[in-house]
Formats: sequence, structure tokens, C-alpha cells
Amino acid sequence: MSDISIRITGVAGRITLTRPKALNAMTYDMCLAIEDALDRWRDDDAVQLVVIDAEGDRAFCSGGDIADLYASGRKGDFAYGQKFWADEYRLNAKIFTYPKPVVSFLQGFVMGGGVGIGCHGSHRIVGESSQIAMPEVGIGLIPDVGGTLMLALAPGRLGEYLGTTASRMGPSDAIFAGFADSYIPQSKWPNLIDQLETTGYTELLDTAAETPDTGPLQAQMDDINRHFGGEGLGDILRSLSAEDSDFARAALKSLGRNSPLSMACTIEALHRLRGPSLTIEKALDLEYRFTARAMEHGDFLEGIRAAIIDKDRSPKWQYADTDVPPSAVSKMLRPLGDMALKLGGTKT
Repeated sequence: MSDISIRITGVAGRITLTRPKALNAMTYDMCLAIEDALDRWRDDDAVQLVVIDAEGDRAFCSGGDIADLYASGRKGDFAYGQKFWADEYRLNAKIFTYPKPVVSFLQGFVMGGGVGIGCHGSHRIVGESSQIAMPEVGIGLIPDVGGTLMLALAPGRLGEYLGTTASRMGPSDAIFAGFADSYIPQSKWPNLIDQLETTGYTELLDTAAETPDTGPLQAQMDDINRHFGGEGLGDILRSLSAEDSDFARAALKSLGRNSPLSMACTIEALHRLRGPSLTIEKALDLEYRFTARAMEHGDFLEGIRAAIIDKDRSPKWQYADTDVPPSAVSKMLRPLGDMALKLGGTKT
């Protein structure tokens, strides 16, 4: 497959995304190919660890390739999207629970689906160009691919802030928020990968790690916790609107671009997940409740139209001029019954 290179080099299972001109956006076939490889390597004693990287300087993976999702949804075919997301989430869970080390090298943009394959492994490496974000609310989804797990575990109310504003994290902030483990200058990556392929020793990563400059989010935590600790989206908006500060103005501007329904459901999802019983399975199940309904009942098709198809950047969101009613949030996040996400086994 020209979009991805999968092979065994030395003692490493190697996965390289090879769509640099498309910012390595994930296609459905790429997702299935990665899963096939992980299934094969799980019990292969010749493979001691898995290394995931990507070609090009601009992006590890900028997200999912959503053209087919939009086309099918416009025809009223919601089953394709539901199958796509179910299969993708199964892959995310497999990476998270994989019994061998999974090392990912995350340069440039790491967004959406890129977080799902790059930020669930055991050793997540960022460099000077890394920009990690969960921007799904800008296209009428909620942070998914297991992203709500990391957002729920992030310090304070950083999860609500990142999930609703779609703010990007540089290397230091990504480590602070729990989306990455180590900062290693990108000039060292090729040699490190060679050594991993030869030795299988992940301890090499600890030796090479350095301390990046502190990112801006860490300095904003007091503001984030003060404004993003409310029970719902309305509380956050009212808190920000009552304060005349650079932070409040910038946050309101970011929130104003995104789907109110998606933001309200993101906040509710994080509140439900936070606690000692949080698992990747619970996070993905809750995310799938939303995404399975996103085309028919959410803002997904309108978000894609405005951002990708017509590119007018003027989406007509539901609840754009009013508070999102609790009933709308409950509708998007209620259990799916027989359609509930099933993570066991291999692809269907």
C-alpha cells in the first residue's frame, strides 16, 4: 500500500505513514493495515517492539481522511461512518493495551486520528515541531479515538479547555497534558530508530530525552481552572464573558468557532469519565455513542461542508444562538443498545 509502509526491520515491527502531501491523513485502509500488523506481531517472538513514524516534516498525522465519510453521510448512509469509527476505535484500544512497547515519533501536526495511533503507545516522543491537538469540535464531533481518556486525566480543567477550544500543544505542553512522554530533538530520531531496530532497548529513549522550554498552557492553568470548571458549556461561556482579559477574549474567540452541541457533549463526557474507574474502553464507548449519531443528529456534515467542501468557514451550527439544552446532550450520549461499540477480536 503506497499510503503506508509496514515491515519488520531487525527486532522492530515498523509502521511508517507515507502520505506526506496529505499530511499523512489516515484512510480506512491504513487503519485496517495497522491493525493487521499489530495482530500478526503480538505473538511473534521476532518482534520485540513496534516503532511508528511518518514521512515528511509537516505532520505525523493530521487526522482522518473524511472525504468518504462526508460523501456517504450526504447520501443518508450512516452505516459506513459507524463502521469506520468502530474499526478505528478498536485499533486505538489495541495500541493502548498492546503487550509490547509501542514507540511513536510525533513530528509536526498530530491531530484527531493521529492522536489515536500516535498517543496511546508506551513511548510517545515529541520534538521541536510537534503540535498536538484534538480539534474535533470544529467539525461537529467530540474528541474521540480515545482522546477523552487523556483529556479526562489531564491536570485540573485542562481537558475541558483543550477539548472545547481545540488549542494546540507544543512539546512541553503535550507532555504536561499527558499526550506525550519525552522530548527528543528531531535530529536524533533517525539514529535512535536505527538503534531501536537493532537492540529493542527502549531505555535508549530515556538517555536521549531532554527538557523542552515550558509551554504557554502551563502558565495559564489558573485561568483555565477558574473558567473551565463549570458544570456545562453555558457556565464556561458566562464565566469567560464576565472577565475582561486577554485569556478570556482569546478563549471566547476559539469557542465561537466550534459546534455548541459538540462542546457541550465534550464537557459532559469528561465529567462522566473522570474518576478511578476510567478505562480506554469506557472512553471509546462514550465517544462512539456520539460519533455513531453525529451525521444524523449532530453537526458533523455541516462542519465538514464548511471546513472542507465549500470552505466558507461559516458553519450553521445547531444551538448557535442559545444554550444547548441538557436533553440534546443526553440524546447524543445515551447508550446505543445493540449498536454499542464492541472492541473484542479482530476486524469484521
